[in-house]
Amino acid sequence: RLPEQQKPSESPLSWFRGVYLPPALHPLNKTFLKGGEWQDTDSTQEKRRAFLQDFCKKYNSRKKLQTHLVPLVSRIYVEDRHKVLYCEVPKAGCSNWKRVLMVLRGLAASANNISHDDVHYGKHLRKLDSYDLKGIYTRLNTYTKFIFVRDPMERLVSAFRDKFEHPNSYYHPVFGKAIIKKYRHNADEEALKTGSGVKFKEFIQYLLDSHRPVGMDIHWEQVSKLCYPCLINYDFIGKFETLEEDANYFLQLVGAPADLKFPKFKDRHSSDERTSAEVVRQYLKELSKEERQLTYDFYYLDYLMFNYTSP
Repeated sequence: RLPEQQKPSESPLSWFRGVYLPPALHPLNKTFLKGGEWQDTDSTQEKRRAFLQDFCKKYNSRKKLQTHLVPLVSRIYVEDRHKVLYCEVPKAGCSNWKRVLMVLRGLAASANNISHDDVHYGKHLRKLDSYDLKGIYTRLNTYTKFIFVRDPMERLVSAFRDKFEHPNSYYHPVFGKAIIKKYRHNADEEALKTGSGVKFKEFIQYLLDSHRPVGMDIHWEQVSKLCYPCLINYDFIGKFETLEEDANYFLQLVGAPADLKFPKFKDRHSSDERTSAEVVRQYLKELSKEERQLTYDFYYLDYLMFNYTSP
């Protein structure tokens, strides 16, 4: 969004080209921490931050941002009370993180009482792209920016299971129908009509297709394109693999209420087995060796940035 005083005839692009983003790494504010119980977690956090910074220096030599700023922050949620910015990565604990942000903002007493629909459709939280340029820059420069990531293959399989193996009034008719129509030979009328029953191999064919019949979706988009970790310097990097520990440490860092703990419950399909490395292996068996390699290549940057081991 552009400042109101900007003339309509002025090119919006002129506002964003060549602008500088905030400095590399803010030191984490550790004044809220008590005792030494978080020492190991803190050490791990500093290593992750340094690793990502070194990666970005190596692979991203341009210091200026040569694109629009506003789209780059469209996935970032704002919590002004505790001055935090959270970049949403779907299938990496984002539903529960949004619950926590609602509690921090004073919209709910407990994260456990907030429904899935309230989290995703209630529009209780504000995103960074809803502010003017001054508001965006002020928050990027002064707020604690955090992100939670997940092993790319686990995140991908988790997204597939959630969206295509359960009834879904959006993903089946929008994505499922298009995927079945293009990638399933001799598809029956029922499948073409409903879009239900997409196979993992068909989903991967869609993912790897440069001429996809439907666009990308945030649930399987690369983190490098959701949160731009080499352009926006995140102060805290959490991982799904150590979600509870990292999340509760972060809450301590930002001075959250002492009784606020990160929720442990699974947001949806709670009876399903969680997507683990073993579950991923079973799904990857459905792919050819070439398809597995190409899928890894698709998420190559995410593997590198966050120091995940290649499958």
